[in-house]
Amino acid sequence: MKKRLSIIALLVCSFAVAFAAFADLNGKWKGTLKFGDFELPLTYTFKVDGETVTGACSTEQGDLPILNGKIKGSDFTFALDIQGQQMPQTGKFYGDSTVITSEFQGQKTHVKLLRAQ
Repeated sequence: MKKRLSIIALLVCSFAVAFAAFADLNGKWKGTLKFGDFELPLTYTFKVDGETVTGACSTEQGDLPILNGKIKGSDFTFALDIQGQQMPQTGKFYGDSTVITSEFQGQKTHVKLLRAQ
């Protein structure tokens, strides 16, 4: 019986640590999309609520809302609406940084984001 309680306690603690890690994803993250000679500064604002992530991606041209955001483990997915086309995004949260991978019109991009000060 003690072993079963220990396993349950360990699972509860593991879930709490994983949830706390995603709570840390909340806030603003900055990076630069580099595409050949083209560079575009990006600011992502994430808001985590359980297994859902919402927010926006901000550029000099305006804000794009985060659509269909979902979190599983340290991975998360969402989409951005770019001129009527949904651009799927996948992200990996590392605590001190986040990497976003996307594909648009056959081109794959990776952006490393750091927490904005």
